Amino acid sequence: MGYMEDSVYVIPMPTTQQDLRDRIVTKKKESLVFCCDIDGLLKELRIAHEPNEWRLFIDASKLSLKAVSLNNGNELPSMPVAHTVYMKETYHNLKQLFQMINYSKYGLQICADLKVVSLLMDLRLGYTKFCYFICLWDSREIALHYIKRYWPQRASFKPGEMNVEHPPLAEPNKIIIPTLHIKLGLVKNLVRPMDKNEPAFKYLHEKFSRLSVAKIKECVFWGLQIKQLLRDHKFEKLLRSKEKQVWDAFYHVATNFLGNDKTENYKNLVEDMLALFQDFGCNMSLKIHFLDSL
Repeated sequence: MGYMEDSVYVIPMPTTQQDLRDRIVTKKKESLVFCCDIDGLLKELRIAHEPNEWRLFIDASKLSLKAVSLNNGNELPSMPVAHTVYMKETYHNLKQLFQMINYSKYGLQICADLKVVSLLMDLRLGYTKFCYFICLWDSREIALHYIKRYWPQRASFKPGEMNVEHPPLAEPNKIIIPTLHIKLGLVKNLVRPMDKNEPAFKYLHEKFSRLSVAKIKECVFWGLQIKQLLRDHKFEKLLRSKEKQVWDAFYHVATNFLGNDKTENYKNLVEDMLALFQDFGCNMSLKIHFLDSL
C-alpha cells in the first residue's frame, strides 16, 4: 500500500555538493552571495526554466539587498538568487547585482516597491518633480492633483533630463508594482489627516504598542498590521462618520482590487475611494496617482 499519490515524485540529490556549489558564488568583498547559473541550478532541481514564467522580486533596505525568483503561478517554489548585507540600496549596487546574476540574459519581469524601481530607472530620490517612471507626473503641482489624471508619457530616460541620472537597468514594461506596497501607501495617506486626539487614532497606539510614537504619527505600518486593521471591528467603530466612509472605501478597494480577487467594477471602486480621499484631505502621492491614472 503506497503512502503517496501517483503525482508525487522524488528529486534525487546531486551527485556531490559541488554540483550546486559550482552554481553559487560568494563575492566576499561586498558580502554578495549570488547564483551565477540560474539555468544550471534549475536543471539540478529538475525544473524547466522558462523566463517568461518567472519574475524577479527585489527587496532592499538601508543595509541589505536580496533578489528572489518567483514563479508567476506560484506552482513552483521560490528561488533566492542573490543576497547581501551591509550593501546599501543604490543604483550602482543594483547594477552590480544584475551583472552577477546575468539579468540581461533572462530579462525577467521585476517586482519591487517604488523606491527600488526609482533606483533601477536611476531617477533621483526624494521630493522631486518627475519621480514616476511611466509619465511626467509633477509631484509639486498640488493644484492639479486629483484633477489632472493623465500626464505626458515619459518618452526617454536620457541622463541629465527629467530627473534621470544614469541609463536605466531595466525596461519600464518589465516593472510590476506589488499591490501590498500600494495598500501601505494608501493607509499612510488615509491615516495622516485623521485627528490625532480622536479615539480612533489613539487606538492605533494601543493596538500597535510596539511601534514608536514617531512611526505611528508618520503612519509607518507594514503588511500584517494592515491586515489586522482591515479585520478590526473595534477600530471601525471608533471612526467618525467621515473617517468611516473613507475607510470603508479603502476596504472595498483593498479586498476587491488590491487583493487576490478583482471584481468587474474595480474602476468604480477606485474612483469612489479617490473622491473620498480628496474630500478628506489626503495628499496625493505617487501610489495614489498610480491608481488615479488607471
